[in-house]
Amino acid sequence: MAAIAFAIEAATEQRRALVRHGKSLYRLGFMPGTSGNLSIRIDGDRILSTPTGCSKALLKPADMVLVDLDGNHLSGARAVTSEIGMHLAIYRMREDVNAVVHAHPPIATGFACAGRALDQPLCAESVMTLGPVPLAPYATTGTDQLAASLRPLIPQHNAILLANHGAVTYGVTLLDAFQKMETLEHFAHISLIAEQLGSPRLLEEKHINQLHHARTRYLRNIR
Repeated sequence: MAAIAFAIEAATEQRRALVRHGKSLYRLGFMPGTSGNLSIRIDGDRILSTPTGCSKALLKPADMVLVDLDGNHLSGARAVTSEIGMHLAIYRMREDVNAVVHAHPPIATGFACAGRALDQPLCAESVMTLGPVPLAPYATTGTDQLAASLRPLIPQHNAILLANHGAVTYGVTLLDAFQKMETLEHFAHISLIAEQLGSPRLLEEKHINQLHHARTRYLRNIR
């Protein structure tokens, strides 16, 4: 009985986390209207996701939808997000990933609409926490082609721009995926300003290697 009660409480907290981070992303302007979606891996083959056609400002814990890794509906009164295939592709390919955020941060999405990746080593913070952010080719939202466009990029990256669409980030926890989305938009803003100033200066290879070593030490210390 204790184990069942613990599992119920854990699932309740995960629902609340989706609500909480969805509201934060809405307030940041990353999920206007009904756009964007979030999900959490419950266990090896079950995913808790936001529903389709819902403002993240109005989400409630009971709105969440439970599906398996094949996208089959397990529970929930609403339909799962139409972009669940993108989430499932990431979960299948990355066992270390437990949460996915898809959003439309305006400046990063501007780069995606201009056909520009954010993969230049311009800012020390982005090298440390995010790494290069590639641009996936255009694919229609809500179709299998969207997940297919990401698959070649998923293993080596933790954030991807979607051409003429938005961005997706993923991590060990929902907070981790959320913070990666914040960092992505922050880096996009810095990149835009550097270009407007007309003098972006990329980090040298030796400095990039130092940052990679520093990242390794950082990750070791927080585990």
